[in-house]
Amino acid sequence: MDTEMNPHYHLRSARNGLTLIELITAMVAACIVMLTAGILLYGGQRSWLKTYNDNNCESRVGALNTMIALGALGRKSNRMNYHLYEVNGDNFEPVLPSAEPEEVVIGQAVEFRYWDTELAADLMNKDKTATAYALFYLEDGELKIDFGPYPPGGVSETGRRITGDGITTVSLVKHVATAEFSHTTRDMAGDGKGCVRMKLTITNSVDGSPQTVLAATLMRNVWP
Repeated sequence: MDTEMNPHYHLRSARNGLTLIELITAMVAACIVMLTAGILLYGGQRSWLKTYNDNNCESRVGALNTMIALGALGRKSNRMNYHLYEVNGDNFEPVLPSAEPEEVVIGQAVEFRYWDTELAADLMNKDKTATAYALFYLEDGELKIDFGPYPPGGVSETGRRITGDGITTVSLVKHVATAEFSHTTRDMAGDGKGCVRMKLTITNSVDGSPQTVLAATLMRNVWP
């Protein structure tokens, strides 16, 4: 049979391809799928980037460093020889407990005292309770640490922070609004129970929101 003269052959041949409308519909559907995938990928990337920036911004990294420093220095410090201070301008005054035998007292600075040398015979003297100090304090919106020898320690008899040769200052975190250090006394002399707590209010360096940082350290060394 002559296929050119058979109308049914041409009808079947025409249906083997796609019409223009079907082609456009398939292209639109593919574009929608690609657009949806792109939106999901972009949203996921933005979410990951925000999480990364929030967790690695200057204020969060500084807060983490502060918590690590407080714990590390506190654990090796002398539980019988440390001080909380109330800070008024440039004056550091030791925090004194009230008449209550046991209470929580709060200051704006804390000075740990610890040993930073190898054990030697002269350290067995009961009057030698530490060889170095670390003073945590707030200055111009930065929480800092002063490192130096003990004695004399971080604060002079006149209540001023000791500076000069032999003193190293490290800035831990910026944008600090308030800093509090506290402990619970065990008697009216103000001796602590070996736990110092820290509470900081920090302004987030990404979005400006306030953050509260809480940390504590247990002092394990007792001498004499």
